[in-house]
Amino acid sequence: MSGCLCLPGYKKKTMDPVERLQSGFKQFKSEVYDKKPELFEPLKEGQAPTYMVFACSDSRCCPSVTLGLKPGEAFTVRNIAAMVPPYDKNRYTGIGSAIEYAVCALKVKVLTVIGHSRCGGIKALLSMQDGAADNFHFVEDWVRIGFLAKKKVLTDHPMAPFDDQCSILEKEAVNVSLYNLLTYPWVKEGVSNGSLKLVGGHYDFVKGAFVTWEK
Repeated sequence: MSGCLCLPGYKKKTMDPVERLQSGFKQFKSEVYDKKPELFEPLKEGQAPTYMVFACSDSRCCPSVTLGLKPGEAFTVRNIAAMVPPYDKNRYTGIGSAIEYAVCALKVKVLTVIGHSRCGGIKALLSMQDGAADNFHFVEDWVRIGFLAKKKVLTDHPMAPFDDQCSILEKEAVNVSLYNLLTYPWVKEGVSNGSLKLVGGHYDFVKGAFVTWEK
């Protein structure tokens, strides 16, 4: 419910950050939760989401808001640049466990990775120079997951302006994540037998546009 965009009559006010959270919940409860028991009552017994969504942690991109997803519809993972690392039992186990639970326990039907315009993680990936020291403890190592996408963009569009390369990379990084999803054995099996679908997406909040493609 980021920014309470789904709540009628919301007015942005300057208030204590903690008070803002409490106020937001009170409005959500009175305007949404209490008025839609047919939605929330079944969720008390469990969840059966159709989607697993990988989205960026960027505060401007909330998939529940931009895609109109209701509580219970999407099992969601958000991180820098919406990256999905390849299968590895010793690294990135938080991502791996989420994928395993979504596919094997919740039986989701669609895995979707959503990139977005003006992504800081993508800009950081494209800006990285070989051999240069990292500026952060974790960020550079994380976005290197998209290295093959960066290599493709620089090879295919070497003369494009930096901002244009970033825009292309936002989508190519999604493709790398979709490819990485297939390194998880239960995902590969689901795609092979038709029980799972892989979908890429890109949200452009500058133009107000959203596109999807299947892998």
